[in-house]
Amino acid sequence: MSTPGPDLAPLSRKAFTLKEIGFEDLKAWDADDHAAAFNTFLKSVKQLHTLLTQRPSNETALTRTQSKQALLTAVNATLEIAPDIERPQAKAFFERYFRPHRVMQDISPGLVTGYFEPELRGSCRQHGSFQIPVHKRPVDLVNLVEDSKRGTTQNHLTHARKTRNGHEPFPTRQQIECGALSGQNLEIVYLEDPVDKFFMQIQGSGLIELDDGTTLRLTYDGKNGHSYTSLGRHLIQSGQFTNETMTLETLGQWLRSDNKRAQETMWKNKSYVFFRQLSPDESAGPLGVDNTTLVPGRSMAVDTSFHTLGTPIYVEAPKLIAFSVGPVQAAPKSGFNRLMIAQDVGSAITGPERGDIFYGTGETAGKRAGETKHHATFTVLLPALPNETNEKGGQA
Repeated sequence: MSTPGPDLAPLSRKAFTLKEIGFEDLKAWDADDHAAAFNTFLKSVKQLHTLLTQRPSNETALTRTQSKQALLTAVNATLEIAPDIERPQAKAFFERYFRPHRVMQDISPGLVTGYFEPELRGSCRQHGSFQIPVHKRPVDLVNLVEDSKRGTTQNHLTHARKTRNGHEPFPTRQQIECGALSGQNLEIVYLEDPVDKFFMQIQGSGLIELDDGTTLRLTYDGKNGHSYTSLGRHLIQSGQFTNETMTLETLGQWLRSDNKRAQETMWKNKSYVFFRQLSPDESAGPLGVDNTTLVPGRSMAVDTSFHTLGTPIYVEAPKLIAFSVGPVQAAPKSGFNRLMIAQDVGSAITGPERGDIFYGTGETAGKRAGETKHHATFTVLLPALPNETNEKGGQA
């Protein structure tokens, strides 16, 4: 997903507090692959460095609780370290330049879900079974808020159509799929299945294998601005599924079993995502909202009204066992205990302890992501100058 530029989102003190703890209080901290976390953090550091040195710093989760100088010191130290750092050195880096702060809140239970990059078949021309268009961003679409903050503006337009008379609501999903954008030459590629397109829009990216044998990678490039509606939640509330039986796989099966019903159900989500094709230089993998290449099992989407992009967040999800991603050093029974980096956002990702784990590309990643819905606790790593002494248990 993309955004006009990096920004530090405001921290609402009324929403939650951050309680300083020790690294020894983090479950399985010593067993984590800190080098993998460091290399993921490194992808966001250049954005943070530019932000801190070239633009005035707003008060945020990083700068209000700790000094701007502490963050800049950590960023500069990161840029001086080789990316092939070993695990012990990476662990020492985080312990030297950061202090763990446990999220203390009663807004909503901590929860992690998963997302992925679908692999789909497509064609650059409409023919045969390839009839479902994927659209690029219309020229008259404007952002009312930065894309990095679109999840923080519930029930308000995030994008609109620019007209001579000002801004007007953009067509809804139903209106677009009924031809509202016809004749504007916005089609990038054609898919075979409308459900595949719907899921790709939810995930925000897609790797398309074209019928001529080549591939192209698509990434989020704005939306029509209408609020996101979760079909899973809608079907649970209407009694079609229970919370336990709802997964991405079962939702897909239900939608594909009745095309007319699927269309009417998908139209309940008025939100509609546009894409752009990544260039060869960009297409090493799907991009997060800060335009860095996402890392499976280390990149996480967060709510930027609470957490700054680039923030290291230690996630403890004791029941997330069967679908672990990447190297697992801790015993499987200990669950998911891992230092993640905030590098993306999502319209459904709202709250101080709400995260979406990026699982990677393809069918296996999709299955793991679709079955991830687990309670979790978050501990934010905030920057601190190396010579600072912080008392364990203080509040942010």
